[in-house]
Amino acid sequence: MGKNTADDVSPLDGYKQFFALRGDVFVLSVALFAFSLGFQMTTRFLPEYLSVLGASAFVIGVFGSFGNVISAVYPYPGGIVSDRIGSRYALTVFGLASTAGFLLWFIAPSFGTVEIAGVAIEPWLWVFVGLVLAQAWKSFGLGATYAIVKQSVDPDRLARGFASTETFRRSAFLIGPVLAAGLLTLHPSFAVSFRYVLGVAVIFGIAATIIQHVMYDASDDSFGDSFGGFAQLRDDLRNLPPTLRPLLVADTLVRFANGMVYVFFIIVVTQFLNVGLSVSLPAVGAVDLGPATFFGLLLGVEMLIALLVMAPSAAAAERVGLKPVVATGFLVYAVFPILLISAPPSAAVLVLLFAFSGIRFAGLPAHKALIVGPAEADTGGRVTGAYYLLRNLIVIPSAALGGAIYGGVPNPFGPGALFAGSPTLAFAIATVIGLIGTGYFVVFGREFEAYA
Repeated sequence: MGKNTADDVSPLDGYKQFFALRGDVFVLSVALFAFSLGFQMTTRFLPEYLSVLGASAFVIGVFGSFGNVISAVYPYPGGIVSDRIGSRYALTVFGLASTAGFLLWFIAPSFGTVEIAGVAIEPWLWVFVGLVLAQAWKSFGLGATYAIVKQSVDPDRLARGFASTETFRRSAFLIGPVLAAGLLTLHPSFAVSFRYVLGVAVIFGIAATIIQHVMYDASDDSFGDSFGGFAQLRDDLRNLPPTLRPLLVADTLVRFANGMVYVFFIIVVTQFLNVGLSVSLPAVGAVDLGPATFFGLLLGVEMLIALLVMAPSAAAAERVGLKPVVATGFLVYAVFPILLISAPPSAAVLVLLFAFSGIRFAGLPAHKALIVGPAEADTGGRVTGAYYLLRNLIVIPSAALGGAIYGGVPNPFGPGALFAGSPTLAFAIATVIGLIGTGYFVVFGREFEAYA
């Protein structure tokens, strides 16, 4: 099949296509929006929350790797569940679990430090427990979301289908951090103001779960076979479409690099660079924003750029193919860490850097199309789950490794540290690994035939 001739597009095309989608994809996107508000209001600020609750840089790195474990373990069984029982009930259960996770984060400081069998349990540990629940909709529901788009969009329009849902969801990535930034100004203590943010996230989680359960039309759900055990998992991994293999290698390297430093982005802004924002506004006067609040605005800038480039890049993929668009996203992922850690403590420079970071999202619709496009009918959930299972298993230690390099490794046998730690070194190594992954994809990556 030859390439489509893409029509003229604008950043608003993602929204236009969204409102033209079938009802099930529309409802899914509404749920994506609500849950993404909750996620983006909370998860990007959790490293700072952990720090305030007493966690060290190494513990924050371990938290990132713990999240990688969940991301690795959840998608494959989630894809099987969605293929087997249908997306409606699967996503409802996942939504309830995620909402409970937000709630546990909210009450975590109330537990204080307790001693069990002579072991002190710090309040930050409950943030780990809450992640087990909060990640459910995002990771368990991953296969369901891919499968729904695949069954609703023509093969040579997959990138546009994902662009429409991604554009609407990423709008929450813009609104969420900015809303969080506003809530963080309500109290000078981050530990207190962030609980306001968590309370609002609980409300969004409840609303999203109700919307998707009541409004989602399950009549067109496709159902796969029952799970055949680990033999099926082995076969699914072995039989991944050939198009996915070089993508998987490159994606794993890029994500490993990003995983090394991702949880420290907020720490770099709030502690390493310690940059806030002071501006004078008409009719308001001087406004001083602390570093944590400013970080929320930076995330908003990042998402604004993402929304501006996502729909045009998906349309461009129909002209030039998926591969160049995906490679561009990988490149931005790779170079951002070294640019951030090398930046001067300037608010203006950070705004420009996070705007640049937003370009990495241009490749997401094409990336998703390249993953699920080659899958056979009724296996979209399983193929997506198998892909992310293997990728995320390999990425698991990345954040712990990054935390060890960033903050050092304590000496278990005495005072001092085995390694003092270097934030600059951690971010530099991440960029090198990311560039290797990007180069591999440029050389060996393959095009999905519908876009060839």
